[in-house]
Amino acid sequence: MARAKTVCGVLALLSAVAFAFAPANQSAQQFAPTGSSDGHGRVGVYLTSYAVTKASVMSDLYAAREAGLVDAVVINVKNMHGEVTYASQVPLANTIGAAVDRLDVARLLPELRARGFYLIARQVLFYDPILASYLRRDGSWVPVDDPTAIEYNLAIAEEVAGLGFDELQFDYIRYPDGGAYDPIYDDRYAAVERFVVAAAQRLAGRITLSADLFGRVLWPWNEKRIDPIGQSLETMSVHLDFVSPMLYPSHYVEQAYRDDPYRVIRDALAAGAARVDTDFRPYLQAFDRYIPAGMSLETYISEQVRAAEELGANGMLFWHPACEYAALYRALN
Repeated sequence: MARAKTVCGVLALLSAVAFAFAPANQSAQQFAPTGSSDGHGRVGVYLTSYAVTKASVMSDLYAAREAGLVDAVVINVKNMHGEVTYASQVPLANTIGAAVDRLDVARLLPELRARGFYLIARQVLFYDPILASYLRRDGSWVPVDDPTAIEYNLAIAEEVAGLGFDELQFDYIRYPDGGAYDPIYDDRYAAVERFVVAAAQRLAGRITLSADLFGRVLWPWNEKRIDPIGQSLETMSVHLDFVSPMLYPSHYVEQAYRDDPYRVIRDALAAGAARVDTDFRPYLQAFDRYIPAGMSLETYISEQVRAAEELGANGMLFWHPACEYAALYRALN
């Protein structure tokens, strides 16, 4: 669990931490999985419930595992369509038509475990078009403080804890992005924290618990509680075993960051480590959005890996929305 540190100064949004730049021609080191769940250091990829049904995706994954490149996998158990992707027995999931029974967890999880994979279940929480429609809410979001949404997601989390995964990873554990950065979001921060606390209490001793956070949550201005999404690094990380900030360089508005994937990861992790003592296991970008001219995707990935290694990340996860990881496997090799 995390322990808060004293913060020294405040960085502006997307401002760089004042570190010396590494030489541009420094070669990336291979990040080898530890193969130990106790020591963690896992290297994994995200897969949708559709991807795990595709022979080509799984054969490439297994080859990468055999080569020692990856040893963890993140699988959607509840996605941003609102689908619960396995045969859920949660009553509301069946009442609203969310349970789709796509994942054969009784077959899939033992097979993955036999191959040495650490198994992470990803549960999307408050972006839920199916539940939003059932609750007669406009749009696809449900509020973090909605009692029905809270109990529904906690019931699914408790069910997932008994399916055989090693870890449950929450995503969309927030309010919608957008709106002014003003000090008016105390209620949102409090609601997000209450959910994390409730989940940690109900899942204690049953499964490792983690969450995906916006990359900007690592920056010190997050302490001002002015972000409309309501995610606080200090108050959330203390209840989580791992924090997985989504540090995709393409999502930064500053061109200097978009063009320097090493600097993005280095500065963000340094900013977060200055605030809390926790296990950061970042999501890194394995897709080709806004790749700098003249840089291959393999190099783009390798530069992120190099920074994560140097900043002491406790493993790393890779995201490609279409689950196409050929370039990643080449980069890790």
